[in-house]
Amino acid sequence: MSRLTAKALLATALVPLLAAPVAAQDYGNFEGYTLRVKLIGGAQYEPLYAEISKWEEMTGATVEILSRKNHFELDREIKQDIAARTLDWCVGSNHTSFAPQYGNIYADLNELIDADTLDAFVPLVLEHSTVGGRLVQLPRHSDVSNMFYIKSLFADGDNQTAFKAEYGYDLAPPETWAQVLDQAKFFANPPDFYGTQFVGKDEAVVGRFYEMLVAEGGQLFTDDWEPTFNSEAGVRALQWFVDLYQSKAVPVGVPNYLWDDTGLGFASGTVALNLDWAGWSAFFNDPENSKVAGDVGLVRAPKGSSGKRTGWSGSHSFSITEACDNKDAAASFVTFITDHDRQMVEARNGLLPTRTAVWEDAKAEFAADGRDFMVDVFDTFATSMSEDAFTPPLIPEWIEVSNVLWPRLQAALVGDMTAQEALDKAAEEALLIMEDAGYR
Repeated sequence: MSRLTAKALLATALVPLLAAPVAAQDYGNFEGYTLRVKLIGGAQYEPLYAEISKWEEMTGATVEILSRKNHFELDREIKQDIAARTLDWCVGSNHTSFAPQYGNIYADLNELIDADTLDAFVPLVLEHSTVGGRLVQLPRHSDVSNMFYIKSLFADGDNQTAFKAEYGYDLAPPETWAQVLDQAKFFANPPDFYGTQFVGKDEAVVGRFYEMLVAEGGQLFTDDWEPTFNSEAGVRALQWFVDLYQSKAVPVGVPNYLWDDTGLGFASGTVALNLDWAGWSAFFNDPENSKVAGDVGLVRAPKGSSGKRTGWSGSHSFSITEACDNKDAAASFVTFITDHDRQMVEARNGLLPTRTAVWEDAKAEFAADGRDFMVDVFDTFATSMSEDAFTPPLIPEWIEVSNVLWPRLQAALVGDMTAQEALDKAAEEALLIMEDAGYR
């Protein structure tokens, strides 16, 4: 099992390519066939699905979307299907962090998709999409988070004067997470306005804690797979979230927040600083959807006390079930939905492509259209993907460990446990998981 980080995840994608125009592709004829799929839903993910009708027109097939849920709900549904032996569908949304836990339910795409198609993807993204030597998912787009902020708040002279008087240094877009804590408290005016926000449940909050842990110089496991996130670094990482919550610098509902909540929250104009995925970039700067359009700044994710930036990363993807009754149609569909033109659709909304050429093509289009903000987005996220990004452990137990960790993180947030108590208890439970899995 690969445990490589994603530090160089898109490094090869940053080299300009002199590629020939993308040729039209024959996606086959599946007249009268109905392809049953289960997809992730949410504001970042929906624009792509408008393209599905084009595949239907090309192939004569029909796509039946059985589910359209956030990824945590979809994950639970897929596990229910496994338990009930009702994997009677063909294509499902997946993620490099989720895929190792599913065993052998998904087909090896090396056997279904031609080599020329696979060669168009960033090689390390395909490596992270491989489980036990099998390519079980075709990557849709990659993830890493950077810091969005409301520019006018930082440019305001009164804010600058008041902040320096209170904290002793100049108000500027944050370079460290300690500065984010100061700035969030300074800007907060609950219940009308908040300094920042964060996701607070499921694997989402575990991922945020994990990257803060790394930025504080800690790690989830020792080399022998013993949980070690209850270290001093872990306590510092968790206490950062606790301090924000207890000081009311974040909305009271953050323990129940997921990605749409933070994205829509920043777009509502009621949050000063927002660590978020690139896929929200166009939405944040769209006056039809966002009250902060035209006033959005972006900097790389801040550094922890170790000097390392946060950079939890992975890739959303599509998989084909082994039980699929028409793998050729399914392979055609996942190839289409991740092809150059479809990745350009997603890139226009700020999602980070997994095909090498799309990085340069999208950036060139933004520059030609005068979309300077999106050029900045791609430059900033390209740097963070190549220099800051790292994956969680790519092991089947990642989600199971997450599921014992996130309720303890919540308990510390709301004051039911101290940070040390919460992490100690979660470490005990995680150790049992790792022992039962044979790591120790």
